[in-house]
Amino acid sequence: MKKFAFVLSLFVLIPLIFVGCGQENEMALSNYFLNLEYQEESHTLNGSEMVEYVNSSDNMLTYLCFHLYPNAFREGQENSIVTVASRDKAYPNGLSYGDISVNKVSSEGEDLVYEICGDALNILKITLKKELYPDESVKININFAVKLANINHRLGYGNGAINLGNFYPVACVYEEGIGFMTSPYSSNGDPFYSDVANYSVSISYPEKFLLASSGQVLSEKCQDGLKKAQIEGKKIRDFCIVLSDKFKTVSSKCGNVNINYFYYNDPSPEQSISIASKAVETFNNLFGMYPYTVLNIVETNFLNGGMEYPNLVMVSDDLKSSADYSYVIVHELAHQWWYGVVGNDEYNHAWMDEGLTEYSTLLFYKENSDLGVKFEDLVSSANKSYKLFVDVYTRVNGKVDTSMDRSLAKFDTEPEYVQCTYTKGVLMFNSLRETVGDKKFYKALKDYYKRFSYKNASPADMIASFSSSTGYNLESFFNSWLNGEVKVL
Repeated sequence: MKKFAFVLSLFVLIPLIFVGCGQENEMALSNYFLNLEYQEESHTLNGSEMVEYVNSSDNMLTYLCFHLYPNAFREGQENSIVTVASRDKAYPNGLSYGDISVNKVSSEGEDLVYEICGDALNILKITLKKELYPDESVKININFAVKLANINHRLGYGNGAINLGNFYPVACVYEEGIGFMTSPYSSNGDPFYSDVANYSVSISYPEKFLLASSGQVLSEKCQDGLKKAQIEGKKIRDFCIVLSDKFKTVSSKCGNVNINYFYYNDPSPEQSISIASKAVETFNNLFGMYPYTVLNIVETNFLNGGMEYPNLVMVSDDLKSSADYSYVIVHELAHQWWYGVVGNDEYNHAWMDEGLTEYSTLLFYKENSDLGVKFEDLVSSANKSYKLFVDVYTRVNGKVDTSMDRSLAKFDTEPEYVQCTYTKGVLMFNSLRETVGDKKFYKALKDYYKRFSYKNASPADMIASFSSSTGYNLESFFNSWLNGEVKVL
């Protein structure tokens, strides 16, 4: 067992009476209907969106808020979407800009008053015609157009593919006692937070492209040089599309899950899809069954290693080794459980999905030792990396903030974010497993997954769930890690 600067007796393993983790009743979900047209010449996505929004809060609402993530890419944006160190990689053809314009908002044939607000123009605030009470729904129509930047990012066009991630107005999560969560975009991490919903999407695009998407493609028709695809996604947290005229595909199956790999540069596609199949099988066994029937792995132009969306993960075409490529595939697929099915506020509590996902990646290699990557070496590497970070920052700055539970804006640098969220997350969950034992730890993961499937969990929810499953009061354990008290020796 690793040694840490806290005493086990500080969180004496006392049985905890668990008080409900989330609602047990099935909640009514909002529905998104998107009609999209991609115009290659102008790199523009024209869209009309009808949202059947369900008020699942306990409060009466007089207005709704939607994220306008594409405005993070506009010229003059105060907060850069990439770090200075990543700029050349993100913009290989020079600086480029994009945005989203909202042309009309209406409901039941009547125009609605709306404003685009926030310092980053990142929020669409819509005033309702009448009060929306709990469990009631309202239909909102939004006409919009997205201009894509030439950037290797979640949203933008590059030399290999066109990424359409976080492209449409999506309803802000409403938290009791706070209101709509309107966090801005950030160059650190994944600044997203959304509720599970149902999606019906129609998109037309030049017929030379192949399409990978969230949800399931129900039909694809060609006419007059265009393809039109109809896609359906049930109980998913977000929706993403990737287009490319370079895609090749290979497929496999794991149980009832159809796994599709879209690639263009990968010299070993069979190895990549084999890793993906192993990951799905492993995580099914460790956490609980993947609830969807389709899963797409997509090689694309992306400045970071990868990015997760429901039923779809992006993997960067710039990764230098097959080992790194495989590792990213496993990490992003683990996000299908931790973010995709069990959601959380990624802006304010990034450690919840990233720390657990990174540790889940290590557990994959622990369960698949035949791949030649040793679990113990990965933990040791994380330990050394974190200690080096603490040492360097202490020597340079005279101090170091090692707290984990803070918003993305509170991390001064990308290395600080990575070390406190991913690396320290690995060390925390590994310490927890060693403390409570494998049997209780894996039970806790399965229980957490089951309790919060299709919901958003808070840090308190996770701590209560793990405490209930293990029979130990883990509040002091978690808090000592999250607030920075734990020092790795």
